[in-house]
Amino acid sequence: AEPHFTMFWSNKVPVHFERDASGKSTTVTAIAGRIGDAIPIPPPAESWAARPESDVAIWTIRMEPNARWTIPAAHADSNRRLYFFSGASLAVADRDVPLTHYVELRPDADVDIVNGDGVSELLLLQGRPIGEPIAQRGPFVMNTEEEIRQAFIDYKQTQFGGWPWPSSYPVHPRDEGRFARHADGTIERAK
Repeated sequence: AEPHFTMFWSNKVPVHFERDASGKSTTVTAIAGRIGDAIPIPPPAESWAARPESDVAIWTIRMEPNARWTIPAAHADSNRRLYFFSGASLAVADRDVPLTHYVELRPDADVDIVNGDGVSELLLLQGRPIGEPIAQRGPFVMNTEEEIRQAFIDYKQTQFGGWPWPSSYPVHPRDEGRFARHADGTIERAK
């Protein structure tokens, strides 16, 4: 696929909000994958996530103390992991999950979550397998070991085409505000 990116400005990323029977809230930010009435920003057209059959979901979840929420079922052959990265205690499907751990979720069933006494934050990553060979080493992911070796060679020689800035930490003027410069030179500004 041709290189492409989509800006996900924070004020444009949809949020799904639910209250449980006790009035406690759970807020789900839908970066990818629909949840309720929250329809995410479309991903790049050539991305696996752009295909409806991919069942890709990337959700950040914030639960009030003692909130209860049910993660809806997904496609039966999707992979799903729920990461518990901030909070005091959490139970997923009646099992305690330690802080900074993840659980693999059964994809084809609703999953009940019960938060403990503090605010908790979670990350759900989900998707159906692409069905292609994968080779991974460090930050590089390719299809074959040969491609991985070539990626390391390319990076060592040119840092993927060279670094065009005079320092290793370029910054834009503070008064420039948030913006994105696309490959065609178009500048997109946060609104």
